[in-house]
Amino acid sequence: QVQLVESGGGLVQAGGSLSLSCAASGRTFSSYAMGWFRQAPGKEREFVAAISRDGVSRYYAGSVKGRFTISRDNAKNTNYLQMKSLKPEDTAVYYCAATTKAVSTTPHTYDFWGQGTQVTVSS
Repeated sequence: QVQLVESGGGLVQAGGSLSLSCAASGRTFSSYAMGWFRQAPGKEREFVAAISRDGVSRYYAGSVKGRFTISRDNAKNTNYLQMKSLKPEDTAVYYCAATTKAVSTTPHTYDFWGQGTQVTVSS
């Protein structure tokens, strides 16, 4: 089992930046591939970014590539999502997720989820 707690969300103007953190507790953090997903009102949860257990492999949704960066610090049991050049369409609840399987862009492959943090980008 692993418990995930996101932080760092908030309100930002278009073009601004935010950094999200996901603190993990429980089983060894380095055992998990990590992902970030988001869900806007009335929309399905969608993939944002994912990172392998060792941090070598990283994947991004096309809509955020070049603007968002996923990273992890296994010594600190923390996963990060740095977001820049934010757009109003980035507004959503952002969720951190962990899987014991190989890194994936598909929500259903993730076993554990955080409670989410709201990101709101004003125009």
